[in-house]
Amino acid sequence: MVNMVNTRAKVNRKMQCPGPLPRRKMRRILMARLIIQIYEVQTAREAEALAAMGVDHIGSVVLSAAGWKMPGLREAIAAVRAAGALSSLIPLFGDPEPIRRTLDYYRPDIVHFCDALPLGSDARPYCEQLIERQIRVKEEFPDTAIMRSIPIAAPGAADRVPTLEYGRWFQPATDFFLTDTLMLGTSGAAASDQPVSGFVGITGKTCDWNMARRLVQNSRIPVILAGGISPGNASDAIAETRPAGIDSCTLTNACDADGRPIRFRKDLGKVQHLVEAVRRAEKFLQ
Repeated sequence: MVNMVNTRAKVNRKMQCPGPLPRRKMRRILMARLIIQIYEVQTAREAEALAAMGVDHIGSVVLSAAGWKMPGLREAIAAVRAAGALSSLIPLFGDPEPIRRTLDYYRPDIVHFCDALPLGSDARPYCEQLIERQIRVKEEFPDTAIMRSIPIAAPGAADRVPTLEYGRWFQPATDFFLTDTLMLGTSGAAASDQPVSGFVGITGKTCDWNMARRLVQNSRIPVILAGGISPGNASDAIAETRPAGIDSCTLTNACDADGRPIRFRKDLGKVQHLVEAVRRAEKFLQ
């Protein structure tokens, strides 16, 4: 059981602002252009192709604590580094020791936590446990930036999710926020209702952009917009929310014969069109 008083004290004492990133990374993060982040890239070949297109953050996923050690994935992360982009890694598990082993083995630039967060009275205590985990990760891996997914409901339902409260709680222990769409049922948002049980993301559905814009405006750290981002809507999404960057996964995937997205296989043409759309949108913002 986590001591909540001690957790709050640690946050207040040690994490009044995000821990400083190394100068090399900070220069690359605080660039003039918008960040383009693409998930789920699991091979060196795809990583090299995306970096050559100008993708800034290339994200990968470790699917389980049992199968955490994948030499091919480590090669992909090394390829990202060699190409001058930043690697981001999602561990789809929460136990501290497997996370520590995973980060020590892969050494990503960014570790991305995307736990599904509760909506009710137990939200704050649960989030404090996750904040404690982030603090411990930062203490052991000070050169690794921390990204936290902040759930936002679909358009028209944003008031059912305490998005801005999540932002206030997590901001002191986080380097990046990523918005993502939370699937809601009639009785709330069960962790099992998400495409990956217990985690938020890969819905292919847009979140409420008005709430995303409010999160951007209320945050002192970069906010990357995700949730149903495609080459066709990236420009509008940027104009509406003014994020630090955009993220795409499902809608830049290759599709099967029935038009269903295929996980872990990118459509390089879609990615190229997305990059072009974002760079055009930058000119509008300037």
